[in-house]
This record gives sequence, structure tokens and C-alpha cells, in this order.
Amino acid sequence: MAPGAPSSSPSPILAALLFSSLVLPLAQAIVVYTDREVHGAVGSRVTLYCSFWSSEWVSDDISFTWRYQPEGGRDAISIFHYAKGQPYIDEVGTFKERIQWVGDPRWKDGSIVIHNLDYSDNGTFTCDVKNPPDIVGKTSQVTLYVFEKVPTRYGVVLGAVIGGVIGVVLLLLLLFYLIRYCWLRRQAALQRRRSSEGKGKLHKAGKDSSKRGRQTPVLYAMLDHSRSTKAASEKKAKGLGESRKDKK
Repeated sequence: MAPGAPSSSPSPILAALLFSSLVLPLAQAIVVYTDREVHGAVGSRVTLYCSFWSSEWVSDDISFTWRYQPEGGRDAISIFHYAKGQPYIDEVGTFKERIQWVGDPRWKDGSIVIHNLDYSDNGTFTCDVKNPPDIVGKTSQVTLYVFEKVPTRYGVVLGAVIGGVIGVVLLLLLLFYLIRYCWLRRQAALQRRRSSEGKGKLHKAGKDSSKRGRQTPVLYAMLDHSRSTKAASEKKAKGLGESRKDKK
């Protein structure tokens, strides 16, 4: 900028953007959740779950809308609407007498039940939630597959197999530790028995040695007594012999 030129003021648009970023709160989009897919058998019923997360408290003006797009179709039609605390089932299409409202806005639940399923019900169901002022967000979709007999899901089978294997492993570990505990307990009992038997033998040996120690002097005393008695008897016999000789 050349010297002496007037200074340029900030652009009004830039000032407005700066003010809005500092003052106005950022809107948080509502988030809707459904299952990815559900399976049902012909003639049975199925529950289409729908819940949501919102940064706002549940409003009295909250609304739920379900739309259905047939398998292979291009257009989606509205089959159910909830607003102002009342459910409204559209009086057109094949679902008008087969839809039941089971949701509860207080628990952020907008689920519905479809009764008496038929093959023609195969398709995609879309749940849309508005919780004013939180009305911006993406919908969520769930695909319905109707079968003659509901097949067992691979995930269920895999989970059952994994659960069975884990159960067998835990049972084997429990059995191993139980056997090991019993073995250690038996070894400890045998060790205590051997220790007590060893102490008993030592005590008996000590008694025997002390008894032998006491018997040895008595034996020597008896031998000395017998020797002295024998010597006295021999001396007495010799004295009697000499006295007889003197008499002759």
C-alpha cells in the first residue's frame, strides 16, 4: 500500500462470518439408528426398530415418518407418520391394516410392527425423525427379507459354536484344576503321614535305647551278684572240707 493512502476497512461479509462463528452456536445434526436388515417368515410379524440421538430435549413436536420402497422399485411411499402425540397410518397401500405403533418418544423410540408378512413386503423401510429445533440429519434404512421359513443366521450359528467351544474349554480347565487340587491334597496328607510315622519311629528308637541303657547296669549287677554268690559257696564248701579233715 502506498504511503498516504487511506487504510481499507474489513469487508462486511468477513465481519458477518466472524460474528456468526463466535456468537451463533453450531447446529448438531440428529442421528437415526435402525437395524441393517431383518428376517421374517410368511404369515408372522416383524418389528422394525428405530431410535435416534439428538442434542435437544425430546420436543412435543417430535415426529416419526416411515417410508417403504418395494424390492426392485424406484419410488418410496409413506406408510406411517407420528406427530403431535398421535400415530397416523396411511390409508393406501398394502400396509394400512397391518402396521402397529410400538414406539415411545420419551425413550427416543419410533419402532413399528408389521403383521401378517408376505413375500410382497420385501423391500427397504426408511425411518426419518424430526425433533424441533433439531431437524437436520440423515435418515436410516432397514431391509426386510420374507422367507417361507426364517433361515438360521450364520452369525448365530458361529456364535453358538464359539460359545460351545469356550464352554468346553472352561469345563476342561475346571476339571484339570479340580484333579490337581485333589492330587496336591492327597500328597500333603501322605507327607503328613510319613512325617508322623518318622517321628513315631524316632521316639520308639529313643525309648528302646534308653531301656537298653537302663538294663545294662542291672545285668552287670546280676552277674556280679551271681559271681559273688558262687565264690562264697565255693569258699564255704572248702571250709567244710578242711574242718572234716581236722576232725579226722
